Amino acid sequence: MKTALTIAGSDCSGGAGIQADIKTMTMNGVYAMSAITALTAQNTTGVRAIQESTPDFLQQQIDAVFEDIYPDAVKIGMVSSSELICVIADRLRHYDARNIVVDPVMVATSGSSLLKTDAVMTMTEKLLPVAALVTPNIPEAEVLSGMTIHTKDDMLAAAREIGDRYSCAVLLKGGHSINDANDLLYTDGKLIWFEGKRIDNPNTHGTGCTLSSAIAANLAKGFSLADSVQRAKDYISGALAAMLNLGAGSGPMNHAFDLTGEFAKEGK
Repeated sequence: MKTALTIAGSDCSGGAGIQADIKTMTMNGVYAMSAITALTAQNTTGVRAIQESTPDFLQQQIDAVFEDIYPDAVKIGMVSSSELICVIADRLRHYDARNIVVDPVMVATSGSSLLKTDAVMTMTEKLLPVAALVTPNIPEAEVLSGMTIHTKDDMLAAAREIGDRYSCAVLLKGGHSINDANDLLYTDGKLIWFEGKRIDNPNTHGTGCTLSSAIAANLAKGFSLADSVQRAKDYISGALAAMLNLGAGSGPMNHAFDLTGEFAKEGK
């Protein structure tokens, strides 16, 4: 069985972060492991508090995983400080990790800031150069590229800028009113559009975490980058279309929409 490691923050309400990553990786057929960068007290309405892991404890978690069950892919989500980013980059280089997908989480769906200002520079200097893929949304891509993005042509220019500057593939996620959920992949000098139909579901908590985790899972299984992106988009579309409705704010998706079998049955 293929394996994947998520290095991210914990979401106690279960819709994003480590919890979403593990659900997604499991549903996409790989064995999921985790290294927790921070505990968060949050729900669908916002983030109340963040308690970071210490750099030493985060290193201990990463070392424990790599020394025993070497992951076939690594997904990196919320990392709020420069010190933690440096630890992650150092250990991934040390273990020659492969199939690294970085979701540059800067702001939660609820609007809460999750990344300190100085950590953005550290991410671009230390983490993106070791990544196989970075998956920014429009606001995140504006920060990483230093460009303003309003049109599809802007997306093309920004994706090239990010990919060429940091020497990694880029999946620039549409949304944010630019198009109907069309995403743009820039890899090996090529630009590939992935068309998607916007699903009328306000419950989008954890969509970024879920997409990047699904991509990592498929890379772990040996799918090409383009195929991994397409499979991940299909998975997230199914999770959104299931129309789960939990919480008072932007709720979670149904990660287990495709779960069947004896142990998934409800009681009478």
